[in-house]
Amino acid sequence: MFEVSALRRRWNSIRWNTSYSKPSVFSSMNLTPNLQVKENALLAIGNTPIVKLNKLTRGLDANVFVKLEFYNPTGSYKDRMALAMIEGAEREGLLTPGSTVVEYTGGSTGSSLAFVCAVKGYKLKIVTSDAFSEEKRNTMQAFGAELTIVPSKGGRITPSLIPEMMKVAEELGREPGAFRTDQFYNRNAMRGYNKLGTEILDQLGDKANAFVASFGTGGCAMGVAEVLKAKDRSIGVFLVEPAESPMVSEGRTGTHHIEGIGVGFVPPLLRNELYDEILAVSTEESQEMARRLAREEGIFSGTSTGANVLASLKIAEKLGGGKNIVTLAVDSGLKYLSTEVYSQSAGHSRKNSASGAAF
Repeated sequence: MFEVSALRRRWNSIRWNTSYSKPSVFSSMNLTPNLQVKENALLAIGNTPIVKLNKLTRGLDANVFVKLEFYNPTGSYKDRMALAMIEGAEREGLLTPGSTVVEYTGGSTGSSLAFVCAVKGYKLKIVTSDAFSEEKRNTMQAFGAELTIVPSKGGRITPSLIPEMMKVAEELGREPGAFRTDQFYNRNAMRGYNKLGTEILDQLGDKANAFVASFGTGGCAMGVAEVLKAKDRSIGVFLVEPAESPMVSEGRTGTHHIEGIGVGFVPPLLRNELYDEILAVSTEESQEMARRLAREEGIFSGTSTGANVLASLKIAEKLGGGKNIVTLAVDSGLKYLSTEVYSQSAGHSRKNSASGAAF
């Protein structure tokens, strides 16, 4: 009883007498940086854990690691990019108090922007579509975003959908006081992922041999690749796109169900010198891998994460030799419970088709 009471008094002393501006108090508690009290929710972005796959890699002479980006505040790696785009615009004088942020998005970037804008006090107008999960639309609205919905064709991601959304966002961006983050062309987006690359190197002790990432805007893949290639040019960077719409690798587009990748054009942020190879994986096999990740490894995610892991296993088989391959669980499967990736696995048929990391 004495030990419990003493511990409670010690905690109350710290709780009521500590200023956020005095990190020395927290260091006296022997807490790691991840466990320290944050001054606001934006400071909780990043420093996500990496876990090793064990069951899916049986029989492979290589290691596959997955960085769990759903530990970010909105459950998505897009929190990194959203904060970088907003703070970059603030530094450049493009975004001032009272401004309204405008973006086109399938939902993950929109949710992350809505979160950042909520903390910073900006209004947000989002252009999205019914092709993307209901959970994402609800999340954006919960953070206070105003949505404009562009109708899709049968709930599918067609080559014309993203350009249509971009056009509507451009029109909204002409309104007084509006600022378009324009994620496909925003170089701050790529810079927002540089720290992700640094974290990977730190966590694997500079022993990463390959990085695998699906891409929509290309910001994450290129932002991480910049850091990895600067450290060691021999680190392989492998990109992933839908087999149904391999625009970058084969120059053709098509309809697919992996939300956020295979956008129907070559993303402007993509840099040939920063990647080594592009792999194409199908929607069906990516969805099945997402289900297996949940059931066999306890990693609950969407279809683009399934695509990432599927491609990583192929690279692991190719490289062998005890090499270390790292990829991303880009967001949480909680965002996709209404979509076919999990409703099908439960034996139900649903109309909604999109599930994966959104742009």
